[in-house]
Amino acid sequence: MLPPLLEGQMIGKRSMPLAAPLLPSASCGLYHPRQYQAGGRLAIMSTLGAFLMLWGLSLGPATEAAVVFDPQPDLWAEAESLLKPWAGLTLVCQARLKTPDFELLKDGVTQELVHLDLPAMEHRFPLGAVTSDTQGLYRCRSGLESGWTQLSNLLEVTGAVLHPGNYSCSYRTHEAGAPSEPSATVTVEELEAPLPPTLSFQGQSAAVLHRGAGVTLLCVAPLRGVLFQLRQGEKELLVPRGSTSPDRVFFQVNSVALGNGGLYTCRYRLHGEQIWSPDSAPVELLLSDETLPAPELSAEPAMLHPAPGALVQLRCRAPRAGLRFALMREDAKRRVYRILSPAGTEATFELRDVSVVDSANYSCVYVDTAPPFEGSAPSAHLELRVDGTHPRPQLRPLWSGAVVPGRDAILRCEGQLPEVTFELLRAGEEEPIARLWSSHPSADLVVTYVGPKHVGNYSCRYRWWSPKPFVSELSNPVELQVAGS
Repeated sequence: MLPPLLEGQMIGKRSMPLAAPLLPSASCGLYHPRQYQAGGRLAIMSTLGAFLMLWGLSLGPATEAAVVFDPQPDLWAEAESLLKPWAGLTLVCQARLKTPDFELLKDGVTQELVHLDLPAMEHRFPLGAVTSDTQGLYRCRSGLESGWTQLSNLLEVTGAVLHPGNYSCSYRTHEAGAPSEPSATVTVEELEAPLPPTLSFQGQSAAVLHRGAGVTLLCVAPLRGVLFQLRQGEKELLVPRGSTSPDRVFFQVNSVALGNGGLYTCRYRLHGEQIWSPDSAPVELLLSDETLPAPELSAEPAMLHPAPGALVQLRCRAPRAGLRFALMREDAKRRVYRILSPAGTEATFELRDVSVVDSANYSCVYVDTAPPFEGSAPSAHLELRVDGTHPRPQLRPLWSGAVVPGRDAILRCEGQLPEVTFELLRAGEEEPIARLWSSHPSADLVVTYVGPKHVGNYSCRYRWWSPKPFVSELSNPVELQVAGS
């Protein structure tokens, strides 16, 4: 007999009782980042602009060119009690726009179809106690003027794992038969503390800004429906905030709150709890009024057409010591490549094992970290060009064995360039089945609601739009098998 498949995920250590794995206002199930998927997105810029304005956010020219409104609703679970989380559950379906229509599905079958008297942003479906009748795979959808949205993220309601340890399972074909070989082991550990959130500025961990500018920082938590806090050092910053999803918040930091820049972190806690999560990795914001002389940027070797695999050093020289330097990569937008604080007047930025992905225009700036906190204008640009082909990405599945029908199949496409569009293709088909722009050099691409029709081989590629558009070669294929097919 073949061994069964036991699915799960390793959980880091935590301080909460493991008998209460589902937390109030926290999400449960399998979640995935938003993906641009064929047939499932609406380009409604005016609606998106109005929606973000409700939260105090706005669309700039660059944003309007890149944002596509995603009407897919969110589905998560809330427990009535931490002590007995599985005694009473409510599933919350949150729409992107107000609607009177909500639908809850379990294992692909409609469980409840609701038409409200007044449009609402969400609807709560009481599930009650978790029993064999309520266990299953849940999704929801919300109404649109022309019908329904696509299905929400997948949420699985199961029983509770009461004790940490290593788990496996086996089966018998009849009561007196011998058990099969055990499945692969799933490890469950107690968490000593909640997992930290992530904080970013336009997908980056650092930025150089003009003095007097405001910024919007995005904090994303691994749980939904939590309370967020923005911090500079040990000080909480009380700034306007808004949210478009229960697992994230946008902090609007104006020039007064921004002060002289520095390191910023965020954290979160559950409603009714006093324990905060660990701080996120910091985002560093450097402010420059561009009143100081521009630095000099030079390269070693001086030839700006190096061979692939070479070491290139970019040296930024300022008039005096005690400054903080930032190397900027000038692509479709300026972004910080690295920040250094050398002891002398020169910062050396190393680009190791250069390839075609390092081809770009570079500049540097410096700021004074002491009063009156002045900053320089950017240096003259250096154009670095490396010949060669763009490396093909790698694709790997985030599952093992055959996928259970009704689940999502998540494939991670890993490249070397940030700010590209990743595409997932099925063998024999020309149009991508999923697209996702990512500020990072990788993206999780999702085949939703897997069934027998999804069996096949999948590959991924990425597109780069500026300064010179290109499409990478396809990755090696990954086979998707569906249980029972």
